[in-house]
Amino acid sequence: MSSNSFAYSEQSGGGEATELGQEATSTISPSGAFGLFSSDLKKNEDLKQMLESNKDSAKLDAMKRIVGMIAKGKNASELFPAVVKNVASKNIEIKKLVYVYLVRYAEEQQDLALLSISTFQRALKDPNQLIRASALRVLSSIRVPIIVPIMMLAIKEASADLSPYVRKNAAHAIQKLYSLDPEQKEMLIEVIDKLLKDKSTLVAGSVVMAFEEVCPDRIDLIHKNYRKLCNLLVDVEEWGQVVIIHMLTRYARTQFVSPWKEEDGLEDDEKNFYDSDDDQKEKTDKRKKSYTMDPDHRLLIRNTKPLLQSRNAAVVMAVAQLYWHISPKSEVGIISKSLVRLLRSNREVQYIVLQNIATMSIQRKGMFEPYLKSFYVRSTDPTMIKTLKLEILTNLANEANISTLLREFQTYVKSQDKEFAAATIQTIGRCATNISEVTDTCLNGLVCLLSNRDEIVVAESVVVIKKLLQMQPAQHGEIIKHMAKLLDSITVPVARASILWLIGENCERVPKIAPDVLRKMAKGFTNEDDLVKLQILNLGAKLYLTNSKQTKLLTQYILNLGKYDQNYDIRDRTRFIRQLIVPNEKSGALSKYAKKIFLAQKPAPLLESPFKDRDHFQLGTLSHTLNTKATGYLELSNWPEVAPDPSVRNVEVIELAKEWTPAGKAKKENPAKKFYSESEEEEDSSDSSSDSDSESGSASGEQEEEGDSSDDSSEDSSSEHKSDSESASEVENKRTAKRNSKSKRKRDSEDGENENEKSKTSDSSNADSSSIEESSSDSESESESESESESRKVTKEKEKKTKQNINPLTKDVSLLDLDDFNPVYTPVVLPTPALSPSLIADLEGLNLSTTSSVITVSTPVFVPVKTHVLLHRMSGKGLAAHYFFPRQPCIFGDKMVSVQITLNNTTDRKIENIHIGGKRLPIGMQMHVFNTIESLEPEGSITVSMGIDFCDSTQTASFQLCTKDDCFNVNIQPPVGELLLPVAMSEKDFKKEQGMLTGMNETSTVIIAAPQNFTPSVILQKVVNVANVGVVPSGQDHIHRFAAKTVHSGSLMLVTVELKEGSTAQLIINTEKTVIGSVLLRELKPVLSQG
Repeated sequence: MSSNSFAYSEQSGGGEATELGQEATSTISPSGAFGLFSSDLKKNEDLKQMLESNKDSAKLDAMKRIVGMIAKGKNASELFPAVVKNVASKNIEIKKLVYVYLVRYAEEQQDLALLSISTFQRALKDPNQLIRASALRVLSSIRVPIIVPIMMLAIKEASADLSPYVRKNAAHAIQKLYSLDPEQKEMLIEVIDKLLKDKSTLVAGSVVMAFEEVCPDRIDLIHKNYRKLCNLLVDVEEWGQVVIIHMLTRYARTQFVSPWKEEDGLEDDEKNFYDSDDDQKEKTDKRKKSYTMDPDHRLLIRNTKPLLQSRNAAVVMAVAQLYWHISPKSEVGIISKSLVRLLRSNREVQYIVLQNIATMSIQRKGMFEPYLKSFYVRSTDPTMIKTLKLEILTNLANEANISTLLREFQTYVKSQDKEFAAATIQTIGRCATNISEVTDTCLNGLVCLLSNRDEIVVAESVVVIKKLLQMQPAQHGEIIKHMAKLLDSITVPVARASILWLIGENCERVPKIAPDVLRKMAKGFTNEDDLVKLQILNLGAKLYLTNSKQTKLLTQYILNLGKYDQNYDIRDRTRFIRQLIVPNEKSGALSKYAKKIFLAQKPAPLLESPFKDRDHFQLGTLSHTLNTKATGYLELSNWPEVAPDPSVRNVEVIELAKEWTPAGKAKKENPAKKFYSESEEEEDSSDSSSDSDSESGSASGEQEEEGDSSDDSSEDSSSEHKSDSESASEVENKRTAKRNSKSKRKRDSEDGENENEKSKTSDSSNADSSSIEESSSDSESESESESESESRKVTKEKEKKTKQNINPLTKDVSLLDLDDFNPVYTPVVLPTPALSPSLIADLEGLNLSTTSSVITVSTPVFVPVKTHVLLHRMSGKGLAAHYFFPRQPCIFGDKMVSVQITLNNTTDRKIENIHIGGKRLPIGMQMHVFNTIESLEPEGSITVSMGIDFCDSTQTASFQLCTKDDCFNVNIQPPVGELLLPVAMSEKDFKKEQGMLTGMNETSTVIIAAPQNFTPSVILQKVVNVANVGVVPSGQDHIHRFAAKTVHSGSLMLVTVELKEGSTAQLIINTEKTVIGSVLLRELKPVLSQG
């Protein structure tokens, strides 16, 4: 058995075989079949050990096995704590697998998923763009309403990220957040508006998809980005191309006038055949002059044309529908060749393409006539493809090609696929009605099919012949006689009913046959299908009215049979006919008109294509495929009579400049650009300033914009020589600044007409200015002579203006950063090149970063699942409430403790308007309440979040929990351990801080317990269960250290457990908050002492 298992392991994959082999060698005996049949408990213990290993290879193997378990449908949720610890791993492969695991268990285990929120928030600021994007993707996949504010904040930050990959993921997250909480729509629209201005092709498709999901009616957001999207379209990825093309199709139908008016007018003129040539020419000229295609309309059509050669079928289909819906009719023909090319794809693609071709071929046959043979049916085609090809061939049939098509159809009728053969017979019938020249030929062919051995073919032929005979019944008495003879052999109900209907309609033309048919039908009336019975009743009524001598008794017999039939339709029809045709005292006025009612001339059926009415759906959509409006379908609007103002799209160049000029944006963009090159940094700052000049048109505006956009980029280089040069040339700077601003505005306004030329010019000029700046930075104070070159002066003036504006703008930028939800670390400046060695030495002694590096909030080591009763169901009249502390940073305030409250409705009625009423809080204590819950269904449950600032005390927060009818007094008293946030620090920092918190800031006690209670794992478990503290690495086995800070004041709380000889240990707590320290000591002592 073991050898077989080993062979199976080798075949199933090298990695898995190795893992199983290692596991077997280390943990299971050979008789254990290499661990395949070991208990899940042992396997999971093994995985936990591997996840806690110091080796990345072991962790990676463990994560691969865990993801494999998930793929096989096994439950791996109990490994959550062990997996979460590895979110902070530096190995990207491990992180990716951890993210996969968390997305899997986030929704069904929300409490566990919330443990990792703070970790993801930190990962959103990771230097690696892949980590930032993955963290955002996982965060947006956690479908927990209480983290909506965190998700909103993360999306806003990611939308301003330097990496287009992260911005792309931000666009994806917008849709997820909107589906979770539609109330965030307005804030999300702001982010979409910002991302629509993004120049990256990576972002374009994703943000347009978010636009279509969240606010498809906000066309005004597209105006200023329309031309950019058209120009970027070729370079966007295929998925994005499809989305953008569909959106631009809708946009074009609302912003441009119909290009079809010209052709419609010309068609009307062509109908006036007898008009004189001069009149015709005048009208044509007027039509042509009245319509001129908008350049933006032409831009869209021109830029999508190359995509018809795309390898992606969806892109080709999207361009085809765009041409169909918005291009002039004379230009639509170019899509036919591309669509026919797609018929070489797989059957699913063929099905969709053929459906769209079927719709197009109804209106414009000429488009696909050259490719007629491409629609011939192949024996390998599935039935659905065959049927669609038949539909298209029918639409393309005309006098010229009908003979070829009929020969083709003759072969199809012999097909073994009976459904296809039946569809072919219907196709022949449609061709016969559409083309009068071949009607007789088709009818004769269908009559020949009546002798076919296949009953389905015969039945379908009868139905089609019936429809054809309705058009010209007088000429085909022989065919009706022939069909009457078939009643003995045909058993298909529809065919039998069709024959009976034909005989009834033409009973006066076949007076000898009709009564005999009725006699035969009366014999087997009870055994017939309901459809046939109804036609027998109709036949009897018609013969009673036209030939009552022969059929009077027979009809009464049939009516008596129908009177007691099981089907109520037949019973109703029998009563109706009896009252109508058999005269008696109770007969109404209608009896006189019975013959006119039954034997009235009936209109011939209209054989139409099932695709005739599908053209009101946009081609290529699900609604078009299903022929019904699908959820989320956006209808194409009708062309406007008068085109809206086209100038709204002329702001593109200015809008692109605006994207770079806000201070918040500049602060984020420039530090990263500094990483690459100084010339790029200079280029961006000068680009943004030159664009803003053309918009503002004032020297002061120019100074503001330039100083703003180049704040970070020029601060380092300019701070070194600012004091020397500013005082010496202040007056000269002002004069030159005015002169340069005027000339620069003039130059920019000229350059603005051509965007490409402008970018090239700015590239070269800014690269030159960058090199000049580097070479002249040391000697700038002595270089104010008139012999310098003009370009050098301009460069210097830019530097001076930037320096003058640095101080006031720094404050503005910080405020804008806060409004823009930027990371806290964004405004940090690295001024090392501008500091003298002596100043650096002085600053090193201050070491300003020590505190911030020590007090870094980390992920909770453990979150107890214990809940506390807030309101008992008896006291709350059926409303029960419990609360617990999730041990995560509060989203409502950094000084608040996060509290989650679960409300349960234990009654059988709806509880309405649940909210927080009056508060009775101690002085200084604050509370952020949850939003009002409109209603809670019977047996329903909902979890909400609150934030309470306990001011670092264990005082009770008292308030009222109210419903529509009652208010209940409730209290929340926090355990002292929940007033802390875990802190990550090194052992060195711990000892340093502990040395500063001695004397009155230190409390200690001796603990006596059994030796087995002093193992590292037991001590860790007991301490973190009581208090939300972080573990500090220790180089000594007998000393265990834990660190935290208070939520309100941020004071450090240092806990040390030092094991002594025997069964004793010393518990030491160092903190400025001596009261909290004493309470925590009292709570920890009994926990550590008990067994």
